Amino acid sequence: MTDTLLPNGIKDSGGERNYFRKGCNPFAQTGRSKLQNKRASLNQQIIKQMRIRAGAENLLKATSNNKVKEMVLLELSYVNSNLQLLMGQLEGLNSSVDVYQNTQDTANIPLIALGLKETKEVDFSTHFKDFILQHYSEDGNSYEEEIADLMDLRQACRTPSRNDAGVELLAKYFSHLPLIESRFFSPTHHTGIFFTWYDSFTGVPVCQQNLSLEKASIFFNMAALYSQIGTRSDRQTITGLEEAIASFQIAAGTLNQLKETYTHTPSYDLSPAMLSMLIRLMLAQAQECLFEKIALPGIRNQFCPLMKMAQEAAKVTEIYDQVHQSMIQMPIKDNVPLFWSTMAQIKTNHYRSMAHFFVASALLDHQLGPNDDEDQQEKTLSQVYDNIPEGRTPLDILKKQDERQCVGKAHIRRAIQGHEEALRIYGLCPSLNSLELLHGILKASHQRSLNKYSENEKEDEFPDYTEAPDIVPKTEHKAEMEVPTTTKVKVADFFQRLGPLSVFSSKQRWTAPRTVRVKPEDRDVGFNLKGDAPVQVVSLDPLCPAAADGLKEGDYIVAVGETDCKWLGVTEVLRLLRDAKDEEIEMQVVTMMDSSPSMPTKSATFSGNLPKTYSMICLAYDHDDKNPRSRKVTKKSSFLSWGLKNKLKSASTLSLPTDDHSGSLPWNKPCPTFPSSSSYNNDSALY
Repeated sequence: MTDTLLPNGIKDSGGERNYFRKGCNPFAQTGRSKLQNKRASLNQQIIKQMRIRAGAENLLKATSNNKVKEMVLLELSYVNSNLQLLMGQLEGLNSSVDVYQNTQDTANIPLIALGLKETKEVDFSTHFKDFILQHYSEDGNSYEEEIADLMDLRQACRTPSRNDAGVELLAKYFSHLPLIESRFFSPTHHTGIFFTWYDSFTGVPVCQQNLSLEKASIFFNMAALYSQIGTRSDRQTITGLEEAIASFQIAAGTLNQLKETYTHTPSYDLSPAMLSMLIRLMLAQAQECLFEKIALPGIRNQFCPLMKMAQEAAKVTEIYDQVHQSMIQMPIKDNVPLFWSTMAQIKTNHYRSMAHFFVASALLDHQLGPNDDEDQQEKTLSQVYDNIPEGRTPLDILKKQDERQCVGKAHIRRAIQGHEEALRIYGLCPSLNSLELLHGILKASHQRSLNKYSENEKEDEFPDYTEAPDIVPKTEHKAEMEVPTTTKVKVADFFQRLGPLSVFSSKQRWTAPRTVRVKPEDRDVGFNLKGDAPVQVVSLDPLCPAAADGLKEGDYIVAVGETDCKWLGVTEVLRLLRDAKDEEIEMQVVTMMDSSPSMPTKSATFSGNLPKTYSMICLAYDHDDKNPRSRKVTKKSSFLSWGLKNKLKSASTLSLPTDDHSGSLPWNKPCPTFPSSSSYNNDSALY
């Protein structure tokens, strides 16, 4: 792992403000960084060829000249050939599992890790500054530092370190996205920012203007990072195996949460069918690590432990067979690397052969003796078989020497057949030729089964064609999806200077800040205050000087004099008004406007230079989040009374703002939609 660098290349000095900007050095020449750089380069070449192909297809439709058509068809054949070559190279990158393996692991079958999705850089600066000026009526240049921090955080997420710190980095950016969405992505106005992500299997780019694709892609990369942590773990130790098991189970849980949450993402690697297959793959690898954890201390060479290991191996076989069956289904078959489906098929045959080898060892090497528990062995054997060979009972197989030998040799023959099939499949996949470790494990397992068969073969024995029954899969430690705990990280809002999100968000509308001059008369300003932050004007006397100067019931006080009051409560604002030495106090106030959303429009998504339109009508909108306004005109005791009695009375009127307007929680916010061009003619006086 390389040193952690800041985006400008300066090493971190340990300051608190830079903790979220850490990422791997993108220029480090490690195996994993080289792989990601090649992936990014291939993605750029693929999108270039797809644009050329789209242009040629449009020209072919538009022209009627036969000569031009012939030239275009020739160009299309050339472009399609280039695309096939580039797709093949991308498949080769997805097949490079040796980069993610533990370098010290020389005794375990390699595992498959997911590659990170690549994305283009996004410049928030211009769009956010304009939005801050137009919507929040503040100088966008004063937020350059916050915007730079956000861009640095996103850039660091492109190269996360392969450990818990890298997962935390992605989780922090993911937790910032709902805040950014509430601040800048309005349901009635789009920011002009495009988020482009590349399919991790095909390299096809997908571009969207809302944050759904951004959230789903970061979530996918969190699962991919967990899978890389699992493959890197040292599987020669119990601690390393436990880390691998936990990582693969969390990866499966993350992918499952992604499938259930983001159901309309147009990228194919985020489709429900592909995610379901990836979940099975992660659980299969977790189950494989559980099997290795049981076998690591050593398997006792006794009847019952051997039968137990046979069923554990059969469980791994069952899960990998399900993975292989899902990989060969259309359309997953066309996008999953051949290396992956071949590995799943090899492991299915390998662990099935191991299961038969364990049963054969238990039957051939351990005869039923007078000191053995006959009932226990009979019960164990009956649980191993679903269908016992015709004419035999578990007790007959245990007690009769010839029956025991016959069934045991049948199992060892099936083990040999399975190992030979695994070796044959290995030879058919060119991508596996570089995995000499896998070939060595398969050959060693095959040779062990051959040796076991030769030890129990007799020259004068007649050929036996008994078919060994299937072994019932069973495990005491089933791999389960784990809900990731790092997806929700408490973060500080970069743009909290804009004010509380419950009021100052993109979905709320209010007038431009206006100045109201307050002239206390007998320590009474003619209105009361309520709320936490920002405070709101209530019980306004329509005859007071403040009302004559334009103050309205329900206005929010954003500044008193030169002091910003967006984050101040009633007590603090009261103190500012009370401590003012001038006879006339200037306040900055805003009036909330009607923020009920209009009929949602359609959001255009561009995938591979071809537009795909997804209707957003089905999204739920909360029509009840309007600001209640009271129209009381009865004059009450003011907060600016110096008596203790009035102070106590004012304390009873304090109230917190309702949660209906917050929108800070992602499940309470409507997804942003993008209006037609006619929706941009907004009132210039509204902010």
